[in-house]
Amino acid sequence: MTSSHVNPLRDPRDKRLPRIAGPSGIVIFGVTGDLSRKKLMPAIYDLANRGLLPPGFALVGFARRDWANEDFAQVVHDSVRQYARTPFSEEVWRHLAEGFRFVSGTFNDDDAFDALAATLADLDRVRGTGGNHAFYFSIPPGAFPTVLQQLRRSGMADPHGDEWRRVVIEKPFGHDLESAQDLNQLVNEVFPAESVFRIDHYLGKETVQNLLALRFANQLYEPIWNSNYVDHVQITMAEDIGVGGRAGYYDGIGAARDVIQNHLIQLLALTAMEEPVSFSPKELRTEKIKVLSAVRLPPDLSQASARGQYATGWQGGTKVPGYLEEDGISPTSTTETYAAIKLLVDTRRWAGVPFYLRTGKRLGKRVTEIAIIFKRAPHLPFSQNDTETLGSNALVIRVQPDEGVTIRFGSKVPGPVMEVRDVNMDFSYGQSFTEASPEAYERLILDVLLGEPSLFPQDEEVELSWKILDPLEKHWERSNVQPDAYVSGTWGPASADDMMTRDGRTWRRP
Repeated sequence: MTSSHVNPLRDPRDKRLPRIAGPSGIVIFGVTGDLSRKKLMPAIYDLANRGLLPPGFALVGFARRDWANEDFAQVVHDSVRQYARTPFSEEVWRHLAEGFRFVSGTFNDDDAFDALAATLADLDRVRGTGGNHAFYFSIPPGAFPTVLQQLRRSGMADPHGDEWRRVVIEKPFGHDLESAQDLNQLVNEVFPAESVFRIDHYLGKETVQNLLALRFANQLYEPIWNSNYVDHVQITMAEDIGVGGRAGYYDGIGAARDVIQNHLIQLLALTAMEEPVSFSPKELRTEKIKVLSAVRLPPDLSQASARGQYATGWQGGTKVPGYLEEDGISPTSTTETYAAIKLLVDTRRWAGVPFYLRTGKRLGKRVTEIAIIFKRAPHLPFSQNDTETLGSNALVIRVQPDEGVTIRFGSKVPGPVMEVRDVNMDFSYGQSFTEASPEAYERLILDVLLGEPSLFPQDEEVELSWKILDPLEKHWERSNVQPDAYVSGTWGPASADDMMTRDGRTWRRP
């Protein structure tokens, strides 16, 4: 059982107040990388600044650098100053920094891991972390076996009594079904399934969680959230940047493995799942697994998918290189930077409703959204001229960057004649709430410390996602054709538009 830090000013009956993590600490492997510097360290500070970490919280960095504890503290300080969401407080920083430690070594260095174990034991004694430690793997998957073996050998993976030990894994969760199964088996040999937290930062977004509230707390939407009223669903994650410094990772992976397999299929599951009995981790997982088990690809994959590769173009007034001209990318690479697929969900609620998923780099703007496109009204007592500019009703959940919800519907244009056009009704988090949404990693790190796994994909979800995507990846591999070029700053290749045109539909312009 996990002990908790109790604030005497809090009424324990008030469930609206955020839960505070109990005695605990985090060890970050790969602490010198961009993810740690830009996301993890600032998120930990922001949690401390919001009073959600225990007084004796500890942060331990492990890397090859020859740093003293003071050097590590300075690195964290610089990172927090540059990237933290909340204002800098000298008092909060001073208390937090007292729990910083750094251990120098490589992953195959037994002495370094023994020193890490001794450091954690000392923190248990002087900081009161209570033997509760999370190990954050901000490292390449190829290093997992070595680090896991070291944690087991040194005894750091084994809790005693009421203590807990947890491991946090960043994507990718394998590169196909077989490798994902191997990875799951490898991790579960050291940590039980309930102690494994696979980070998908999109599931930490406030708007993704608001999707559950939108659906299940309102009578307004759920009655029409089905094939009787919905024509199709579009889930988009567009980036306006190129591969940048990720060329070594990205080439050979591609847009579908990088984004669709995890982020977009998880968004599909939350959009399409049935109402859970409760929002407990078990019940949420049960409903997501049910709907992922019902997802299938259409028979003709060449007609139900599109691949693209960005070419030279203009973005934000700047000329940018094409993918094949990027540093570190082979000029003959067939890796896609854009992928679009059509999926079907064989449940009673969604039979006949296609889900279109698309993602790409160097597109028109940075945006992630879920768009529910409704069928047109069955009887329109209007002439064709009255409604010639009227589109379909739509409910759009904006995940980033302008978090909120838009409803598109038809309204009469003021004037003496009957003319109906599309109008929007907008809800924006920034305008409706005084408190800013927490950064995704804040929520996810806090959930790790609380042992709250609702927002983390488990073994079966990961494997089901690969079962959906693997046939498409194999189809593309067999076809062995170069992805279609699209100009940087546009919305993808013509083949993606053709895919929609064949179904009598068009992509939304976010």
